[in-house]
Amino acid sequence: MVLIVALLSLLSLLSLGAAYGTLSDDTLKKLPSPGDEFDIKNGAILAPILRTRVSGTPGNAAVRQHFLDFFKSQLPEWHIELHNSSSETPTSNGKKVPFVNIIATRDPPGSHPGEVGRLALVAHYDSKLTPPGFIGATDSAAPCAMLLHAARTLDAALTKKWEAGAADDLEEQRGLQILLLDGEEAFKEWSDADSLYGARALAEDWEFSYHPAASTYCTPLDSIDLFVLLDLLGSAAPKVPSYFATTHWAYKSMAKIEQRLRDLRQFKSSPNHPARMAKRKNKKPRKEPNFLPEAAKSDHVFMGGIQDDHLPFMARGVEILHVIPSPFPVVWHNMRGVEDDAEHLDMDTVEDWTRLVTAFAAEWMELEGFFDPKAQGRAAYTDKTEL
Repeated sequence: MVLIVALLSLLSLLSLGAAYGTLSDDTLKKLPSPGDEFDIKNGAILAPILRTRVSGTPGNAAVRQHFLDFFKSQLPEWHIELHNSSSETPTSNGKKVPFVNIIATRDPPGSHPGEVGRLALVAHYDSKLTPPGFIGATDSAAPCAMLLHAARTLDAALTKKWEAGAADDLEEQRGLQILLLDGEEAFKEWSDADSLYGARALAEDWEFSYHPAASTYCTPLDSIDLFVLLDLLGSAAPKVPSYFATTHWAYKSMAKIEQRLRDLRQFKSSPNHPARMAKRKNKKPRKEPNFLPEAAKSDHVFMGGIQDDHLPFMARGVEILHVIPSPFPVVWHNMRGVEDDAEHLDMDTVEDWTRLVTAFAAEWMELEGFFDPKAQGRAAYTDKTEL
């Protein structure tokens, strides 16, 4: 029986890998940049997130409304759901703190609950209570902004693909989900009880939320083909290991895209990007400092994981690709000067991660040939959130 289960798991992973569609060089070059929308002062997508946003506070609610406004105005075809829970914390004096997860889903037209497997792109949006004024630019304002931009970039291509009838084939019944989770941060000291509030509540609820009988996927957890969690991204020169053997193939796929983008001189943080080379006297190409350096490592050598929002989902059998640097950025939870702020973001690196995550999702969803360069150049989003 153990052997049968292992073989079924392997066949499932091989099937996912086989369905992965490579983007052309031309498409990779034409993926849109977030540009001014990621300006740390006035950018319509990123700037409203760069504030304190502790769970249960007005700042947290304002950032949540920013996300909802974005989806309502920019991505009206997405189904938006709020998942509410509450819990006492070590600092709440017996009162319950509310936690609100945002679940944004785009499934093929005509599909029904339980029919569609999904790629889940995930980040948390709350910030740490201490030290006072902590912003959490890498943790995880920038990752949230990356996901908003990626969702919008992919949306028109998904529509074009499905209008072409590609979703009529059951093999093409694949959806995309953005999870913006609340309550990742500990209020006092990280522990199983004081952390991951929103993720724990959502995973527990989804475990027992059953789809109709005879559905392909029994629960929303079963529907997640891959859970890609972004965290602590936005500092220069990150190194992200491959944490789990069962998703090393997905890590290698993302690493391959990264190398292609570097070879095409599309990574702005690369020492070999044309803009950087133009400023150097020595024009000789330099070694590329890859974000994902472990694509070639043995499938049997893995360091395990880092505690984060994926844990309640992984404990219930969801496959995880954890995109988090090790070591952590030097600004992470820096008690000396609250340095994980907007000014300490490396914006070239932020933009490079955005392009990489978007390309990875586009290949997963097999969107080659469905991108419209003219549509990608549409007018920038104007945020209405008051800070």
